[in-house]
Amino acid sequence: MPTLAKAYVAVSATSPLQPGIIERREPGELEVQIAIKFTGICHSDIHTARGEWASVNYPVVVGHEIAGVVEAVGSKVTRYSVGERVGVGCFVDSCRECDNCRAGEEQHCVAGSTSTYNSMGRDGLPTAGGYSTSIVVDEKYVLRIPDGISLEAAAPLLCAGITMYSPLRNWNAGPGKRVAIIGMGGLGHMGVKIAAALGAEVTVLSQSLKKQEDALRLGAQHYYATSNPATFETLRSHFDLIINTVSADIDVDEYLSLLALDGTMVLVGLPSKPLTQRAWSLISGRRSLAGSKMGGIRQTQEMLNFCAARGLGAEVEVIPASKINDAYERVLASDVRYRFVIDAGTF
Repeated sequence: MPTLAKAYVAVSATSPLQPGIIERREPGELEVQIAIKFTGICHSDIHTARGEWASVNYPVVVGHEIAGVVEAVGSKVTRYSVGERVGVGCFVDSCRECDNCRAGEEQHCVAGSTSTYNSMGRDGLPTAGGYSTSIVVDEKYVLRIPDGISLEAAAPLLCAGITMYSPLRNWNAGPGKRVAIIGMGGLGHMGVKIAAALGAEVTVLSQSLKKQEDALRLGAQHYYATSNPATFETLRSHFDLIINTVSADIDVDEYLSLLALDGTMVLVGLPSKPLTQRAWSLISGRRSLAGSKMGGIRQTQEMLNFCAARGLGAEVEVIPASKINDAYERVLASDVRYRFVIDAGTF
């Protein structure tokens, strides 16, 4: 029998999120039912709830940084037991058959992975995300949250954490590598923590110096204000890897000039306008411009294990569900350090 879950629902692009009730299916043979404890607020949630990206199937329940506890399992589930601490990230299914899925890169499923919200599940129903009290997911797409990290600090790792861990690992950040993180927000602060834990020399590039103290506390060795033109002269041809977390329009050529020979700039933010850059910025210094999404299930579990072993979690402000709409406005005003997390017990 389907169960009812409390949720916060976006009913249109212009309406505030409001409390509601949604149906969750009974777990299938290989599915896990999770009692959600905490859900992070990602900027993607806001874009989707407000219809700023692709078409939205309203009403929609967003949220893809989910941490909770297993409350029921299907008859053939072998990976999880009732009571275990688990998480769900940005997708809940994929084709499982293409080369990318078989390689553990389900986020790049050729047929398109099934997003945790605003997507269509195998049951023919729209997916609904973590702004709710429960969720049912195939065991292959559930992550184990190890001891050593609280559920509220772990929730943002399911998007922000893996979004930063993946390019840092894939481009071999570590001892002897000079890494720059553009932006010191929900993504950037996790990039600083993870890059420092990997042993890289970490620099934060931010519009102003107002978050310098935080960056140094979280593991950065250097911090520069990009509003100061001298920054780009001082750091010319300096970095092996730059990860751009911001969605604002930037002068890509200016930042590419900061890369050393064979350096790479990786984009994880989503600017609203197309990027423009000169070919010479890449040809000069044999530089590369790349993009990164999030990690697959295997790498996401690796990230969770890595963070738990080192006591790394997101810097969070836990809020009751009644404050979600206020939190959205504060996110847009950059008034959070560094991730809002919703207490699902307050729905």
